[in-house]
Amino acid sequence: MSDIIRLLPDSVANQIAAGEVIQRPAAVIKELVENAVDAGATIIKIIIKDAGRTLIQVVDNGCGMSPTDARLAFERHATSKISEAADLFALHTMGFRGEALASICAIARVELRTMRKDDSIGTCVIIEGSKVESQEPDVCALGCNFMIKNLFFNVPARRKFLKSDHVEMNHILREFERMALVNPDIEFQLVHNDVVLHQLLRSSFKQRIVDLFGKSIDKQLVPVDTVTSLVKISGFVSRPENARKRGALQYLMVNGRNMRHPYFHKAIMHCYEQLIPADEQPCYFINFSVDPETIDVNIHPTKSEIKFENEQPIWQILVAAVKEGLGRFNAVPSIEFDLDDAPEIPVFNPDAAASHGLDLDASYNPFASAQARPAGGGDSQLSRHPSATMNQDWEKLYQDFERKRGEELSNVKASALNSMTLDDIEEENCPAMDLSASFETTVPAVMQLKGRYILSPSKSGLTVVDQYRAHVRILYDRYIDLARLQALSTQRVIFPEVLELSPSQSVFLEGIVDELSRLGFDLSFLGDNSWTVNGLPSVLNDVNPRELMMSMLESVMDTGEALGESMHERIALSMAKAAAIKPGQQLTSAEMDHILSDLFKLATPNYTPDGKLVLSTITTDDIARLFA
Repeated sequence: MSDIIRLLPDSVANQIAAGEVIQRPAAVIKELVENAVDAGATIIKIIIKDAGRTLIQVVDNGCGMSPTDARLAFERHATSKISEAADLFALHTMGFRGEALASICAIARVELRTMRKDDSIGTCVIIEGSKVESQEPDVCALGCNFMIKNLFFNVPARRKFLKSDHVEMNHILREFERMALVNPDIEFQLVHNDVVLHQLLRSSFKQRIVDLFGKSIDKQLVPVDTVTSLVKISGFVSRPENARKRGALQYLMVNGRNMRHPYFHKAIMHCYEQLIPADEQPCYFINFSVDPETIDVNIHPTKSEIKFENEQPIWQILVAAVKEGLGRFNAVPSIEFDLDDAPEIPVFNPDAAASHGLDLDASYNPFASAQARPAGGGDSQLSRHPSATMNQDWEKLYQDFERKRGEELSNVKASALNSMTLDDIEEENCPAMDLSASFETTVPAVMQLKGRYILSPSKSGLTVVDQYRAHVRILYDRYIDLARLQALSTQRVIFPEVLELSPSQSVFLEGIVDELSRLGFDLSFLGDNSWTVNGLPSVLNDVNPRELMMSMLESVMDTGEALGESMHERIALSMAKAAAIKPGQQLTSAEMDHILSDLFKLATPNYTPDGKLVLSTITTDDIARLFA
């Protein structure tokens, strides 16, 4: 029987390695930019076409390479970063494996033009599918110029699974933000399809954050800074009032390298306990400086998972530093007494009271209003008997009560749910309260608990419905049905809302603007990552355009999915959540009946589209056990 084990060709081995290192165009940019940083570049320019499918070009002014190094750099495990195993535990460079360039040239056509400072002429190397096509002298600028063309041209299965251009571009922008944040002393330029998306000059760390994510974040940041024998921690965290439900900006860096570290993330979240709601997340930009010998970056090919030797002590130091920063800059919410509309609280002055002849016994209220106090001397009966001021006209009081009740009912009709029409509600549905027969009132069929739950008796017991989730379920199904039947009509807004977006948000919105137009949104691009909301779907009433657009963008960008039914459903869900009644809103019996009626007409009333429970039933047996 012949031998069956054999060595794989280098081209096949490189393609296997590429599957671990290069998953999408963003990974190519990450590897090339890290090489440029290791080469000492101060200016890095990234040019992209078609979200990296057609072209990825990275130009730097680093040290460059000799002709021999330029050819050898594309071999597997060829690197200038380390020479022995011990170097893995004292790394000062971004790369060290020697696999990135070999993996890239195995799945694309690569052109490299490079020249060193002391050389009079550079070299040009062209490689396609791990095969060297040519290497010859060339006139080029100092540094390296990598051109990656037709990514995954020889791996059609990998190319097929790439997402749409705007999704892949979103990944590129996220990776670019990480690299630009960790290298604020390097000038970056990002160009996509001949449009400059980012032009970042050398700056401080805080200025780099502002340049990437907008001027509005400047006032939200609280500095964090501490130095110990184990670690130096510096950076910024957001104030508790600026926490976000979606799209929180959270970046951890160690020794100039981005990392994911759930343990340290938990430490930061621990500092915000009791300061922010459970469903919100703070933004943070934290940089760790440690001895390279105390960390291990050789865990995953992407080098984003890092093991710390002193995790627990650093956890405690991080918690102390963040709490100190929040406390030092008064980021912890406090009671504000100097409000313009705050009530004036009089201070009791015994001398003044005696001068007015007031009786300082237990019946006197020192905080009574000035209008209730006499202006004259001590002979006034009102000063001796404050209870005399309680002489009320009960008939007039009852008339005022009836009048205010009628106004409230009118307001309820005017601000009815957009999912129901209250014009047809008869007055008898809301009978006037008979105070003289308060003990003979009839228990309504439905009632509201704490402005959030609707209680309704059923055959099996008592049904408890979350009014907000029920309305979300109703509106979601309605929007989906309308969108499938026809495009939703647009209602123009009186005052268009201007949205200042980050570059990644703007690029993503540009990719889904046609889908949003079909759903009834009217959006216009103003330039410089600014958009204006001119119209909203006519089925939406009393919604904040800014909050709605930001929630939709964050919801869709989190998934990273291409246009399709799934994205359409997520947009519909964001619309439903923005338009639904909020917890705490008081409802009339007719409104509650209408919600329950619409809810139980649905095919799936028990859960919201994102899987949250809408209703629950407390059976009569459960109630009986309570009194057993």
